[in-house]
Parts: sequence; C-alpha cells; structure tokens
Amino acid sequence: MKKRMALLLFASLFFVLLTACGEKSKEDVVKNLEEQVEKMSGYKTNATMTMNTGKEEQKYHIEVWHKKKDFYRVKLQHDQDEEGSQVILKNKDGVYVLTPALNKSFKFQSEWPQNSSQPYLYESLVQDILKDPESTFTAMEDYYMFKTKTNYQNSKSLPYQEVYFDKKTYQPVLVKVYDQDMQALVEVQFSNFTKDPSFKDEDFEVQKNMAAVQSEVPVMNMEGEKTLAVLYPSEQLGTEMTEKQEVDLENGKRIIMKFEGEKNFTLIEEQAEVQTVSTSDVVPVQGEPVNLGFTVGAQSESILEWNYKGVNFRLASESLTKEEMIAVASSVYEQSEK
Repeated sequence: MKKRMALLLFASLFFVLLTACGEKSKEDVVKNLEEQVEKMSGYKTNATMTMNTGKEEQKYHIEVWHKKKDFYRVKLQHDQDEEGSQVILKNKDGVYVLTPALNKSFKFQSEWPQNSSQPYLYESLVQDILKDPESTFTAMEDYYMFKTKTNYQNSKSLPYQEVYFDKKTYQPVLVKVYDQDMQALVEVQFSNFTKDPSFKDEDFEVQKNMAAVQSEVPVMNMEGEKTLAVLYPSEQLGTEMTEKQEVDLENGKRIIMKFEGEKNFTLIEEQAEVQTVSTSDVVPVQGEPVNLGFTVGAQSESILEWNYKGVNFRLASESLTKEEMIAVASSVYEQSEK
C-alpha cells in the first residue's frame, strides 16, 4: 500500500514538473511580446518582402530603423529597379517619402504607421495581435505563430496574416499575408534583427537621408530623353480605353487616357522633373502613403499618384474605391504600349 502511494505521489510530482516546464500559453507569449516592445529603445532589421498581388511577382529589399517613440526610417529597394529606391521617413516634423532619383521629398499629413498594418514593422505586428481577440496561437518547435486579422485601410482583399516569432528571442521571423481564399499574396522574411541600437539625431533627418541614398543611387539623368514609354494597366476592372490624348509640354509629353465602363477612371502620365542636386524639393501631399508593389504612392479620396522610372502617374476616379484604385495602379507596371 505504501509503495503504491509512493508511486502515485511520484507520478503527481512528475506531472507537475512536466506542466511547469511545458509550452508557454498564448497569454504568456502575448505578454512577453508586449513587454519587449515596451522595453526596447528601438531596433534595426533587414527584410525581404515578396508580393504576388499583381500578375508579376514583386520583391523588395527593406532596411528598417526604429527609434522610440515615433521615429522611423524604412528604405525600400525594388529588386528589378536599381534607381527606384525610396525611403519612408518619420520624424518630429512629419511623414516623408524620399525619392532620391528625382531628388524630391513628399511630405504627408498622415498618422503612418499607426493607421494601418505594416508587415515589416515589429511593433505593428504585435499591435495586430493585441487588437484581435479572435487570433489563434500555435507553438511550433522553433517558433510561436499567430494568425490574426489585418488592419489594412485600403486592402480588404488581404484580411488575414500569419506572424512567426523566434521562441527564444521573440523577434519576428516571417509574416504571410493572405487573401479571402487563404492564398499567401505577401511574404516578409526578417534577418539581422538588433535590439536597442544607438542612433544619431541626424539618422532621421530628410536632407541627411536624401544625401546618403543618393550616394548609393545617383540622381536620374533625364537629358536626351525625348520619348515617353506609355504604360497601361493590365487590371482595368471591366472598362475599356475610350480616349487617348497627347499634350505637348515644354520638356516632353503628357498622355491622358480615359477608361469607361461601370466605373470610369482617368490615367495621366508625364515625364518627371528632376530637381538639381543642390536643392531638394519638399512637396506637400494630401493623402496617405500606399505600397503599390513596385513603388510607394500617395492616395487621397479620388486620386492616387506615384512615380516610376522617371515618369509621374496620376490615377483619378470618382467611382473607384480606394482598394480598386490600388488594384489598377499596381498593374501599371512594365505593360507594353498598345
């Protein structure tokens, strides 16, 4: 009898030890993630973002610097466009998108990045988890994985995401963003994550960053450019081009294309003007910065503007939703002239 009681007591203690040494609960992991974000003074990381939201795969190489509380530097380099690097910068003066090839800075009146999910920002991923009471949690061999709803203001077609964190460090490893059919359309892979790095005040200044990126990618040389390679949207949402007008400008042409159907829109293209290297132009923009897969654009209620390979694009519509405008704009990429 005593031997049996001893065996039962040993089994009970063994079970308690197993429980104590077992996997952390969802609540434990969420708490640790939240505490890490709160305690960090900032971080640096690199990421590769692959997007399959259009007909062609787009790939970005991303460098992220974040200094508490509200300083950001996100450098985006498109895999197929050496001159197309851009920097999203947030400092005490506002939100900027720097386009070094044109020597231009676009200033937004925006709450970025707090107003939308950002798959390459650590604290944004943690906030998505905290805001979703229905998120699911899985403990894997090396990672903790959360499946959550996203908060993309203009991308209801990307409602879900899976976020993977390293079990030992709680650092982000991988993000997969899914459409309604659970097809992964965006994937972000993180590397070289460094907590609490030292920053200089100038690391988040507009002119300093413009000069630094221009040293890597020279300002675009537009001399001798006489023809404008016209690009067309492959996603036309059931419309047809009913009118194409060419307007002669002092330094080139402006192409105006009208598309008509259930929802009409107009697409305007013209050669961009490059500012002199000595004076960087800061252009005020009404709207929000949006990622089109090959560049960062500016979107307001009825207009979406962007620059690609030295050409300014302007998409205007009173009937398209913001999500539909992004779909059309994202498809104006290396489309052959008709």
